[in-house]
Amino acid sequence: MSENQNQAPPPIEPPPPVTPPTSSPTPPPSPASQARTWNMLCHLSALAGFVFPFGNILGPLLVWQIKKNEFPSVDIHGKAALNFQITVTIAALVGIAVAFLLSFFCVGYLLFPVVMLIGVAGLIFAIIAGIKANNGEDYKYPYSFELVK
Repeated sequence: MSENQNQAPPPIEPPPPVTPPTSSPTPPPSPASQARTWNMLCHLSALAGFVFPFGNILGPLLVWQIKKNEFPSVDIHGKAALNFQITVTIAALVGIAVAFLLSFFCVGYLLFPVVMLIGVAGLIFAIIAGIKANNGEDYKYPYSFELVK
């Protein structure tokens, strides 16, 4: 018994070092791919309106101002997105004001669903425009005032 107690345990060898597989680094994205991504972000940044008030205008405005000189197509998509979001905001504010004034005559409550539909249409058209921009296509928003030229 004393012999077993004096024996040292067998040495534990460390595992062999792991070498990362040799692969080529991923190439940087092409400028056309970057432009399409920023074009898409011009339109989808309008979803910031769900996070804070008037984010639907500030989101496209910021993306457009930051990237319009770097990518010429962002200038076109940014203006289109900004014009449409300003149009939607004006329509929604006018709709709310008219609905509020007419609510004193018990008919304004019928306009509140219309105001909700304006917001939903703004959301849907922004998503459609973002998808088209990511595919490299131009998109013209319907019923949009051209306020920013």
